[in-house]
Amino acid sequence: MKNLVIVESPHKSHTIGAYLGSDYKVVASVGHIRDLATSGKFGLGVDVENNFTPSYIPIKGKKKLINDLVKDVKNSDKIYLATDPDREGEAISWHLKEALDINDKDYERIVFNEITKNVVLDSFNNARKIDMDLVKSQETRRILDRIIGFRLSKLMQSKTGGKSAGRVQSAVLKLIVDREREIEAFKEEEYYTIEADFNEFSADLEKYNGKKVEIKSKEEADNILNALSDTFKIESCETKEKLKASKPVFKTSTMQQAAVNKLGFASSKTMSVAQKLYEGIDLKSETVGLITYMRTDSERMSPVFIDETFKFIEENYGKEYVGVVKKTKKKETDQDAHEGIRPTSIKRTPESIKSFLTQDEYKLYSLIYYRALAALMANAKTNATTLILENNGYTFKSTGSVITFDGYLKVFKDYEDTKDTVLPDLTDKNELKSDKIEETQHFTKPLPRYTESSLIKEMESLGIGRPSTYANTLKTLKDRAYVTLIEKKFHPTEMGIQTNDKLQEGFSSIINVEYTAKMEEDLDEIAENNKDNIKVLREFYDEFEPMVEDAFKTMEKVEAEKTGELCPECGNELVIRNGRYGKFTACSNYPECKYIKKEEKEVVNLATCPKCGGNIIERKTRRGKVFYGCSNFPKCDYASWYKPTGEACPECGDLLVEKKDEITCNKCEFKK
Repeated sequence: MKNLVIVESPHKSHTIGAYLGSDYKVVASVGHIRDLATSGKFGLGVDVENNFTPSYIPIKGKKKLINDLVKDVKNSDKIYLATDPDREGEAISWHLKEALDINDKDYERIVFNEITKNVVLDSFNNARKIDMDLVKSQETRRILDRIIGFRLSKLMQSKTGGKSAGRVQSAVLKLIVDREREIEAFKEEEYYTIEADFNEFSADLEKYNGKKVEIKSKEEADNILNALSDTFKIESCETKEKLKASKPVFKTSTMQQAAVNKLGFASSKTMSVAQKLYEGIDLKSETVGLITYMRTDSERMSPVFIDETFKFIEENYGKEYVGVVKKTKKKETDQDAHEGIRPTSIKRTPESIKSFLTQDEYKLYSLIYYRALAALMANAKTNATTLILENNGYTFKSTGSVITFDGYLKVFKDYEDTKDTVLPDLTDKNELKSDKIEETQHFTKPLPRYTESSLIKEMESLGIGRPSTYANTLKTLKDRAYVTLIEKKFHPTEMGIQTNDKLQEGFSSIINVEYTAKMEEDLDEIAENNKDNIKVLREFYDEFEPMVEDAFKTMEKVEAEKTGELCPECGNELVIRNGRYGKFTACSNYPECKYIKKEEKEVVNLATCPKCGGNIIERKTRRGKVFYGCSNFPKCDYASWYKPTGEACPECGDLLVEKKDEITCNKCEFKK
């Protein structure tokens, strides 16, 4: 053997091995092979006093793999480190070099944004050495997360019973808790709207004598109705052509948001499916990566892909459907290290390879494929009509829109609402008579709770975390039982609120959006060799550690609620504790006494969970509102406000529920 190529994934090694031939051996590290130790001060695995020198040890269960890799290295003349094209991948390559004792002259670092034969082979012509600035940035992030995670997690465990805390995780938890408190404090206000119906269309009241109308009471609404006649004067009717442009190709955050909204995928599921599409799918004639790298801030596309796609559009849809390359806005926090997420070949249509994909792979690949195709197609054109009507000083408005050229909607209409709203031809009319004019009562509503999609969008806009961390951050909050998802919306649990409040009590200057975003900027500066990583760590630690020490001494412990009963085993008081699966009654003398009271209330299994096969049971939110969730929470986050019937939907397999005096599916539109 002369050449050794080390990648992260066994699946990726299979794909790349097929491209390189017998002169190369392709092996997988299966991700990181080592991590920070848990020795030293506070178990950090970091020598804080000696310039934050890290101590690394093999990850549990990987010693045999490392020994096998060492043998492969010794039997090779040249080693190519081909881990992912981002900071994490750069760090994995460095750890491989260090742990396997690879000499500088014996290795090359190669990167590729897509796993296709030509791109992989070309990467060997652009080999380089490991970028130590990227490695330092990743290592700094890991050390920061270890210090904050270990120190704050231990503090929270001793003061609240919470399981963990973290740099990004706790900032996101604060967003969810803050939103919940806004909702609780919100006071609704009554208001009214007035609509005139003209059989073929309707118009809404907007102004009175040129000023915007705000109707705060029924009395005001009734007075306006009394002032109106059934005859409306046509003040103006204008039709203008408007262009509707497609969106750019996906980046990680927009792909996750679209997959939540259009496919119903959790962000963690989206990344898992995308990983498979990136690493390679066996298409019988070849094994090939179907999409480019899926952890990216960029919306760029390669000139080769753009040219290929323009030709594809002209040949398949016509010259008039060929668009232009749109300029995209790039934020300072965007790393822009590689392309956006696109298919590796526009000729590989979803329909042509559907038989080789699972249902989930096909759905996500289709979404990625048609988003990229649409991004390079011509704008859609619409005729937008605005009708203004006047009635005794009151101005009503109606709008309509008709697509005159579908443009990119030719391929993307299934993912967008493109319904035409047609207004009648009023060319020869000066007046219209209304069939009815009616008022409608409304109440103002608070900002909605976050969904996975809206929370990822908020994280990105605020600069919290990186694309690779979004899905894992949300998963951690659910796994720690700090939040629960009900009807796809995040609700903080009592434990989550307690943990957030204690963190804000002692660490509000660090556990917040601004500080977390600033830390991301510092990490970017380190990656660009504009900041010293040791200085960043020292400034942080000198501010943070005194806070932790003070909190251990002065922060009051959240006392468990007493039940008034005594433990039958040791005589101490019984208390109510928050556990992984909800509240339970146990001895206050834990861990010396491990007594847990068996609940006498019978838990009724209402249905089988469609996500994991567990039991759907009645549960309550922290405010006492009943909902129906899986007994395997937090491992399974299935939840609904509506009581299940025990039957499965014949259309999609989800549960049928009792909803507004009818039996309907909790997921799709099926009604029994």
